[in-house]
Amino acid sequence: MEQFNLIKSVLGEPYYHNDSVLIYNMDCLEGLNRLKKSNVKIDATITSPPYNIGKEYEKIMPINSFVDWLVEISNYIFEITKSNGSYLLNVGYLEVPEKGRAVPITYLVWDKIKFYLNQEIIWNYGAGVAAKHYLSPRNEKILWYIKDKENYTFNLDEIRDPDVKYPNQKKNGKLRCNTLGKNPSDVWQIAKVTSGANRSSVERTDHPAQFPVDLITRMVLGFTNPNDIILDPFMGSGTTAEVCLSHNRLSLGFEIREDYCQTITNRLEARIKAEKLKALSPNLFEEV
Repeated sequence: MEQFNLIKSVLGEPYYHNDSVLIYNMDCLEGLNRLKKSNVKIDATITSPPYNIGKEYEKIMPINSFVDWLVEISNYIFEITKSNGSYLLNVGYLEVPEKGRAVPITYLVWDKIKFYLNQEIIWNYGAGVAAKHYLSPRNEKILWYIKDKENYTFNLDEIRDPDVKYPNQKKNGKLRCNTLGKNPSDVWQIAKVTSGANRSSVERTDHPAQFPVDLITRMVLGFTNPNDIILDPFMGSGTTAEVCLSHNRLSLGFEIREDYCQTITNRLEARIKAEKLKALSPNLFEEV
């Protein structure tokens, strides 16, 4: 709570807050600049910035300007991250005029950011744009950056995949597989949040590019610890904040659009009410 109080003294009154969440209706560059000048330190960042492809919440920039903007934000994050902290950056594709149709943003930024790139994670999903003149895109990247390649958080046991083909396979009488499951590898098959009258995801909000809860849960459990402060400078629909709320992490976020701040607020309040109801009547939520 001491860090939360410090953050509020630096950034002012949040749009929404509770004991574990701070939401600011603010351009993240302004907020990050203020935090950089303070003694605030965060444990990790989990975010997905605009891809510069013309979504309703973004303005198209020249490619070089977009890259410079993303690098500037990332380097601010570097300055306020603890020495053992992580930066998980989800990016997609864009068109580079006269160069390429679907160029992964990773190609443009990966080595311009101050963090050390520990690994690239491929997020593979089933639903997406159906292309006619090229292959239908079905993956995005998550760049797993760290500050210190010898000292960082990685909780493998928390994210092991229990779906092991031969769980009882033995060698010399000993189990070959970890009883908790297998390493999920660097390719994650996790469904997108879909929309539409007949196929809309249960968690769907009014945001057009929503993080799936399953995706963020794996990142939160795998790369952060309980009571860590997790930053999301592009909150969007608030998935990072909701997952942190559910897994005993503190969250800090910026969202430039007030209507999305209200979406996040409604979502978090609904989660809090659901958790209170579950605590009062646990038998109603038992799996059968």
